[in-house]
Amino acid sequence: MTNIFHRSLAHDYPTAVSGQGIVIRDSEGRDYIDASGGAAVSCLGHSHPDVLKAMHAQLDSLAYAHTSFFTTQVAEDLAAMLVEDAPAGMSHVYFLSGGSEAIETALKMARQYFVEIGQPQRRHFIARRQSYHGNTLGALAIGHNAARRIQYAPLLIETHHVSAPFDYRGRAPGETPEAYGERLAAELEAEIARLGPDSVIAFIAETVGGATAGAITAPPGYFRAVREICDRHGILLILDEVMCGMGRTGTLHACEQEGVVPDLLTIAKGLGGGYQPIGAVLAQGRLVDAFRQGSGLFQHGHTYLGHAVACAAALAVQRVIQRDGLLAQVCARGQQLQGLLQQAFADHPHVGDLRGRGLFWGIELVADRASKQWIDPAHKLHVRIKREAMAEGLMIYPMGGTVDGTCGDHILLAPPFISTPDDLAQIVERLKRALNRSLAAVSVYS
Repeated sequence: MTNIFHRSLAHDYPTAVSGQGIVIRDSEGRDYIDASGGAAVSCLGHSHPDVLKAMHAQLDSLAYAHTSFFTTQVAEDLAAMLVEDAPAGMSHVYFLSGGSEAIETALKMARQYFVEIGQPQRRHFIARRQSYHGNTLGALAIGHNAARRIQYAPLLIETHHVSAPFDYRGRAPGETPEAYGERLAAELEAEIARLGPDSVIAFIAETVGGATAGAITAPPGYFRAVREICDRHGILLILDEVMCGMGRTGTLHACEQEGVVPDLLTIAKGLGGGYQPIGAVLAQGRLVDAFRQGSGLFQHGHTYLGHAVACAAALAVQRVIQRDGLLAQVCARGQQLQGLLQQAFADHPHVGDLRGRGLFWGIELVADRASKQWIDPAHKLHVRIKREAMAEGLMIYPMGGTVDGTCGDHILLAPPFISTPDDLAQIVERLKRALNRSLAAVSVYS
């Protein structure tokens, strides 16, 4: 019996009792390779001694001080480090307790910015279909994860969505990736024109799509075109790197690989590596200046923002990533993982697409490769795959609704940055066994 209101009330969860490196152990003594970093969180794995030491030291001096009364040196140090390594023009950091809070904060920050500069008529946000930006009401409204939105639809603010850069499903036969990117940018331009350019606050996008569509990357030039469109109409560009950022794709910020700088950048997950709940919004200096020269006050706040122990954990995580050269390791291990996945699944009859960057990979499953027909969602294949993977001692992140929110299945992999080549080989081998058992169980092979 449990008194916890679990995510699924029909599921019995094993009890995690310890973690070391890339492995979590349950109360029965069974080990699980954490091939998804939980939800792309555990970038340094579990029980990293440097992070634990920093957290203990902070606890010994100060655990918590409310930010309406105090700042703390550890929060100041973390902010300084993040700004130093941030995209050009970023000058300030607003700390939160996670990704959904970061998105909510970015939305409110963007709206208030236009109030501060005398453009209060701006009220629209544009985002992308098959996106995911978090589970709070504002984040759900901006996102496009149908399964998570549907019950709360009457409560959600009005938002507008354009097509995501989903190469496998969206690019037309014979269309070049560059032409596809231009078509997507033209769709955004048309939506802005429909709403009225001076009524739009921001365009928000995941730099690399995460949970809902499975590691989809943009075609060449797409984000540069988006940046130009936003600049021309005075619209803010908000990039959501809660899942794909902080080194996950091989650079500290995924937007570095796209050659663009956002106005607001949301981060979380890999920021603190799961050692404490923490997220953040990085803001361009000109936005901060507008607040300072206007009301001087951001009408927003949470009880635990800038939590000292959370900041200490995040600062230690980021220092380890720098010291140990883990961004370069993500690139090298990412190439190894890509090779292993291609070797195992490139000719698999029910793997339609392998996509990703760094240590962030998606595997889209299909009933038929030629037609890209998805597997009947009634089979709940993603649920079966997760169960079979756990039986193999493997944690992965499968999802349904890949194609349109209802149909399609994919698997997301996001192993810790400290994974070894042997770890990656074990992950792929266990995944292959779990996947094939799951497919056989739903009679896809018949």
